[in-house]
Amino acid sequence: MNTKELISPAGGNTMSLSVVKSRALLGLQAAPVRVEVHLANGLPSFTLVGLADVEVKEARERVRAALQTCGLEFPHNKRITVNLAPADLPKDSGRFDLPIAVGILAASGQLDAAAVEAFEFMGELSLSGELRPVRGALAISLAIQAAGESAALVLPPRSAEEAALVPGAAIWRAVHLLDVVRRFLPGGSAPLADGQDGWSRAQAPAGLAPCADGPDLADVKGQALARRALEVAAAGGHSLLLVGPPGSGKSMLAQRLAGLLPPMTVTEALESAAIASLAGRFAAERWAHRPTSSPHHSASAVALVGGGSPPRPGEISLAHHGVLFLDELPEFPRPALEALREPLETGSIRISRAAHSAQFPARFQLIAAMNPCPCGWLGATQKACRCTPDQVSRYQGKLSGPLLDRIDLQVEVPALPPQALLHAPAGEASLPVRERCTAARQRAMDRQGAANQALQGRDIDTHARLSGPAQDFLHRAAARLGWTARGTHRAMKVARTLADLDASETVEVAHVAEAVQLRRGALGSS
Repeated sequence: MNTKELISPAGGNTMSLSVVKSRALLGLQAAPVRVEVHLANGLPSFTLVGLADVEVKEARERVRAALQTCGLEFPHNKRITVNLAPADLPKDSGRFDLPIAVGILAASGQLDAAAVEAFEFMGELSLSGELRPVRGALAISLAIQAAGESAALVLPPRSAEEAALVPGAAIWRAVHLLDVVRRFLPGGSAPLADGQDGWSRAQAPAGLAPCADGPDLADVKGQALARRALEVAAAGGHSLLLVGPPGSGKSMLAQRLAGLLPPMTVTEALESAAIASLAGRFAAERWAHRPTSSPHHSASAVALVGGGSPPRPGEISLAHHGVLFLDELPEFPRPALEALREPLETGSIRISRAAHSAQFPARFQLIAAMNPCPCGWLGATQKACRCTPDQVSRYQGKLSGPLLDRIDLQVEVPALPPQALLHAPAGEASLPVRERCTAARQRAMDRQGAANQALQGRDIDTHARLSGPAQDFLHRAAARLGWTARGTHRAMKVARTLADLDASETVEVAHVAEAVQLRRGALGSS
């Protein structure tokens, strides 16, 4: 039983205890929380303990007002103690309003405690008793499934539909507190039928389909090298740096990368949507659409990689299975850029704090854009550059060698004369390019189970399959350009992608030569 009546030794008065199940979010983990409500005689009070954030502590007033507005009995003459266990787990947001209200009603005998025990409750209460959506419902549902657990969740509208996207999840939707009360009335009362009033089994939003909307690559005229780099990046999951003067089309190219990526699998769509739900950004109309995150260059390291207490995902995690576009790359704070080095290698980021840590996925595809100098016109024919060599060196020096070493493709995007743009034919559309990229990505998945960019260690030698002449050519190029071992391995992965685009089983000299050209960049060999 969830409710217990205890005899007080002082005078025979009864004390009631109820326990209601809920969940707390720590990163993408949905930790079980027991909401223990104790009613006892004594000086009337309402105390909430258990490492609760300010938002959770404010639940006392919301719950009190909601119960009174709904005509339910609030135990004014009791000493109410609510404990959120475990006590060392941080709790935030208004998700505990509903379980606290249900616990008080169960402890005071207004609800059937045995029936309540079979469900887990989450939801924020308005003062009128209406249930409001909570952040991270899909992340909680996905975490429960990943842990192999089974739980029947009671959630508000919108949150319930989010959580129901997980196949096989048992999600119940309640619109109002009174809907929950009617469903769990004490023995002898008929329970609500499914769909009666505001209580129903939640269903995923109807008509969800991968979204194909987005800017078309045909809008980009000229820029053959940059377009080729974009195709290679999409086919192999490689990071890309575009260097060129203002107005050369860097942003246009970057905004079209997501439209060239292969369609998302159901697992990828769920993971991406779960992180969006965790940040309160989930939108059903964006289902299975690869996200593009474009933080401003004033973003801090915490905003970029995540942080806070409890930890929240940053822009790199919100771009999971999508694109992270960093425009004006040298203008970002140096600590923020250096924080990208680990996730570019591992595809995840761990946020550590004194008491807790959380790991977020960050398998994003980086595309960055920058000017070649502070004024932007170094090497351009339209305007003369007014920067001194020292200014150019300091500007380009804002990007560290280790960071540039992790960017697979580095190409120059020259500014084209207006006359050439006016008379240039439209470029190839996104659809045929996406089909080539999808076919190349599938060859890599069939061969090694991952995109070429994700290859690590001995897997690079195993799956790259360089021919003898190609291997000799790569070694000579790496020695002449002064590449590190990491840079050489990344060139091998790019060459493997070029071979996949050509449907070639082995990497030939032509593939290595093009990979070298796409990696040398406009900032010198890196």
